[in-house]
Amino acid sequence: MREMAWDYLDLKPVATGGDLKRRWTVRSLEEFGRTRLSESFFMRDFLHSEISQIEGIPNIPEDPDLAIENGSILCRLILEPLQYEFGRISIRSGYRSAELNSIGSLKGLSCARNEKNYSKHIWDKTDSSGRKGATACIVVPSYVPHYEKTGDWLSIAQWIIRNIPEYSSLTFFPKLCAFNIGWHEARNSSIQSHIYPKGFFQPRLLLNTVSANLRFKGLDKQATIKEKP
Repeated sequence: MREMAWDYLDLKPVATGGDLKRRWTVRSLEEFGRTRLSESFFMRDFLHSEISQIEGIPNIPEDPDLAIENGSILCRLILEPLQYEFGRISIRSGYRSAELNSIGSLKGLSCARNEKNYSKHIWDKTDSSGRKGATACIVVPSYVPHYEKTGDWLSIAQWIIRNIPEYSSLTFFPKLCAFNIGWHEARNSSIQSHIYPKGFFQPRLLLNTVSANLRFKGLDKQATIKEKP
């Protein structure tokens, strides 16, 4: 951690020694949550966690400044373009503290090990190479009816590949076609799907897999993949 951290109630630096939980108050956490990450998103949008509520672990960053820095880039470069095109997006899982993510991993609650989530869901930690990043799991409500009729995740993946070059990784899940999408200093453009067709995909290959109408209004008129055999 840095030697000084910012108290988001009065914007004065405070020493970072001691128990992190004791350094936050309701008012300072409220003020932290009001931090604007981009035109549409605030830090509070990314702090909710079922694990936090059930396990009683505050979902609060050790390094608030780094969490804000990385979250702002994620919102400005990745989430804002998605919301502009598809309408409001819903955050399923955003920031996770290292302590919270560790408990989620140990208890099998859909959290990868901390080492794999540094600079992903754990925004305030760099990865093993010292690189920064941030990830959020989101749902696009306006896309859900199309997905429920067709099972098609490929069309929205193609749109992202073509229109959001800054994305670093995509992972699609069956419920509501939710997907992890991230920004990372070491962009690798990896794509994984737990929806048929399942597997890992290279962006160029994925673009050649289907011929999709890249205008969202046309997606509900075009079946882009065959029924699962």
